[in-house]
Amino acid sequence: MALTGIQIFKLLPKTNCKECGVPTCLAFAMNLASGKAELDQCPYVSDEAREKLAEASAPPILPVEIGKGVRKVTVGGETVLYRHEKTFFNACAYAAVVGSDIPDADLEAKLKAWNALQYERVGLNLRPELVAVNDVNGDAAAFAKVAKTVAETSEFNVILMTEKTDVMKAGIEACGFKSPLMCAATAANIDEWGALAKENNLPIVVRAESVEALQDLTDKLVGMGHKKIILDPGSREIKQALEDQVAIRRSALKNANRKLGFPTITFPCAMADNLEMETLISAMFTAKYGAVNVMSDFAGESIFPLLLERLNIYTDPQRPMTVTEGIYPINNPDENSPILITTNFALTYFIVSGEIEGSKVPCWLLIKDSEGLSVLTAWAAGKFSGDDVGMFVKKSGIMDKAKTTELVIPGYAAAIAGDVEEELPGWKITVGPREAAHIPAFLKEKTK
Repeated sequence: MALTGIQIFKLLPKTNCKECGVPTCLAFAMNLASGKAELDQCPYVSDEAREKLAEASAPPILPVEIGKGVRKVTVGGETVLYRHEKTFFNACAYAAVVGSDIPDADLEAKLKAWNALQYERVGLNLRPELVAVNDVNGDAAAFAKVAKTVAETSEFNVILMTEKTDVMKAGIEACGFKSPLMCAATAANIDEWGALAKENNLPIVVRAESVEALQDLTDKLVGMGHKKIILDPGSREIKQALEDQVAIRRSALKNANRKLGFPTITFPCAMADNLEMETLISAMFTAKYGAVNVMSDFAGESIFPLLLERLNIYTDPQRPMTVTEGIYPINNPDENSPILITTNFALTYFIVSGEIEGSKVPCWLLIKDSEGLSVLTAWAAGKFSGDDVGMFVKKSGIMDKAKTTELVIPGYAAAIAGDVEEELPGWKITVGPREAAHIPAFLKEKTK
């Protein structure tokens, strides 16, 4: 049961030091109780109080880590129903299924093809994270062999899907070093599987026939001291599955129901008979609110749009994506190469740098901090003014790298050319193209 603000206040040091950002410890306690503050903001809370306050400061949906290595994912940890209220923190994960009876050559080919499904987008590497090994015949040795192959020969982390305890134990023994997700504990095996999950410190899926029935199972696991739980309400019909996802999220966030305060797993692979329909269903659960979405296969035309949807949903809408201010050499420039400048909005940088790279013309690209705004927006907001641009060029260090005294500014910022010239006496300020697509032709013409 979450603590009230007054109960939290009694455990705080009561110094009213204001270092947490609010004037009194009572105000901080109220913020902590309502999820508007983090316990780490208080520098003087004791270890004993911190332990007691862990329940109150924990997010209403607990975070759960799955796997190890470069594709380790954390799901859950969410605090809001809609991302515009604050943000969504931990992106959902995508999994594809392989059967325990798959031939070695087919498994190798699948893993190789799936591993190649990686896409660069605004400096991020977008890729799926999980492979679900499904027990199809109760053969523990075959199940363990496939799980071991996935864990040892690929970057993917593993979901172990079986209803048999001996098969699950074999899978854990084969790939336990990758911290696989156990799927799934039920009312029939909750005691044995809960002990197995706790003993191996593994995340575990809890499956029931309804949202209501899940609560007794999670209560039992938490009572055993294990909170690495992912929920599966058992629904495999699209409408009911969506209703269950929304009901779980609302109950955890709006009603502070700790028994449902865990991330969820969905199975589009069991709700459609073709990958195209699975993709549509998975797109729905990406938005509402599947933390792990299991599909029958990965294909470029399917996973790429899902990865882009995920990127958009789990990007903080209140904070633009940015790149670091500085000097970016492109195509191995020398001291006589052209110098261009733009803002630090990530999408602007990657489009502009990509066009410069495609032109094959060696250039210096200066990136000025504009608080993540695009060129036109930054200029209108006074974040990309002539004086600021001129001062940045002076301080950037570009004059130590290049003898060029010509600066190419974005076409949409043409109005600042005069002010930049005043700030950089002796420099020639050239207005470049408005559209990034015209940069290659502009540079090639300029360097003839």
